[in-house]
Amino acid sequence: MAYTIIDDPSAHFQSFTYTGNGADRTITLPGNSDLKFDLYWYKQRSQTGHHRMFDTTRGLSLELYPDLTNAESAATYFNNQQANSFDIIAHDSATNTGDVTFANWQWKAAGGTTTTNTTGNGIDSVIQANATAGFSIVTYTGNGTQSGQTVGHGLGAVPKMIISKDRTNSSNVVSWRVYHVGLGPTKYMELQSTAAIADYNDWDDTAPTSSVYSVGGAGGYTPTNTNNALYVAYVFADVQGYSKFSSYVSNAVVDGPFVYTGFKPALVMIKNINRAEPWMMYDTKITPTNPINTVIHANSNSAVSTAAGDYQADFCSNGFKIRVGATGYANHTVSNTYIYMAFGEEPLVTSTGVPATAR
Repeated sequence: MAYTIIDDPSAHFQSFTYTGNGADRTITLPGNSDLKFDLYWYKQRSQTGHHRMFDTTRGLSLELYPDLTNAESAATYFNNQQANSFDIIAHDSATNTGDVTFANWQWKAAGGTTTTNTTGNGIDSVIQANATAGFSIVTYTGNGTQSGQTVGHGLGAVPKMIISKDRTNSSNVVSWRVYHVGLGPTKYMELQSTAAIADYNDWDDTAPTSSVYSVGGAGGYTPTNTNNALYVAYVFADVQGYSKFSSYVSNAVVDGPFVYTGFKPALVMIKNINRAEPWMMYDTKITPTNPINTVIHANSNSAVSTAAGDYQADFCSNGFKIRVGATGYANHTVSNTYIYMAFGEEPLVTSTGVPATAR
């Protein structure tokens, strides 16, 4: 059996940067393969500005803010989308301010083609699934039932991470809810917050299966299933040689943990579950050589953070190595648990036996 089914991760995920020029322009993706995105997440990195997220299921004229609890809102930044490029509007300050640098992450689902999934108990979902790459965009309407409700995701594999948002409501209690295999089904975290792990039955205290995940709530509030609220969830499963969702334990010394992923990472996002610390996004396009000491905080509108003593890490051909001790966010205090999601630039070994190159 081949080590991986994805020899070129850029066919399914790409990260890239560009500098705004204040003019109508076409952005062409830099990967080895064409990628017509279905999920687009970007952030101004040289100045303050909110994270923004779009997908082709909800439509590219509706944005969500990963660093805020806001409901989705209308935004027209894109003129059109081609097989491996997209157009952005000249005057728009959110996407193309002159001399401002931008970080970008794009994932492929099913090319904008959605299907109705009736596998869930009590809730039908609309899915756009890329089972090969372990990624699905799921939308559904909540029914207000606090337990026993499941939502089909279409992956055919057990999800390891779910990022869910109430699209309809906007308040401090309508947060981004994150399920992660490193938390378990009785816990959750919030993408827009530095907060540590919390206990609530967002996932009905039930682990996801290869066909569905559970939604719920308690005490009259159902953060993943409010009656008549519209939801979107980005659902991820491990794919050998391409993506990994797991955890590591800190040792609080500069010779920090090595985390094996089975590929050379392109993007790694890390969060301490035991302490109030930021969600940290490490990216090879922002920092092309080791050590990586520039990160973006997914929970904040701040520009990139560049304190080497807080963030330093190396990306290797088969994983990543933390290079910061107890004063840093990525390795703070002995025995803290950090969850992560990671996407690859190269598999450790391709299906034809070609090994990954070192950075």
